[in-house]
Amino acid sequence: MTTNACFYVLNQEHGPDTTVPAHFDLAAKIALEQFRSGERVFVYIDDIALAHQFDEHLWQFEADSFVPHNLQGEGPKGGAPVEIGVTPPVGRRTVLINLSMTLPDFIRRFNQVFDFVPVEAVQKQAARERFKQLRQLGAVLSTQEISQ
Repeated sequence: MTTNACFYVLNQEHGPDTTVPAHFDLAAKIALEQFRSGERVFVYIDDIALAHQFDEHLWQFEADSFVPHNLQGEGPKGGAPVEIGVTPPVGRRTVLINLSMTLPDFIRRFNQVFDFVPVEAVQKQAARERFKQLRQLGAVLSTQEISQ
């Protein structure tokens, strides 16, 4: 199975509401879009505190757009259509939104990966490393410039 990976190159540090990083805001929009197209999404993130921050953002980011989601271990059996976690997901999920500084070792489970190149230098360098790792794994890579 070939994995497709799209890296979004950001040009600002914060989203429109400035309380979350710009890549969190974009990740929420991608989660909504993927949910609406019937995909089961896993959002991989570095730690529980950030997972809670992203969870809160999904509740609030667009008043007219509900994204059924849960943190790992919460919600219905099998999880909601969008699950946020720090360990490998249980069950089949086709889309990964990577909000982590690293590439998960379970990356090959996914058909589609969305990743981000934030403005901040350390995060940008980490994104370059993830891009190189995905290329070495044979993923089909693309980039998209985001200007907000």
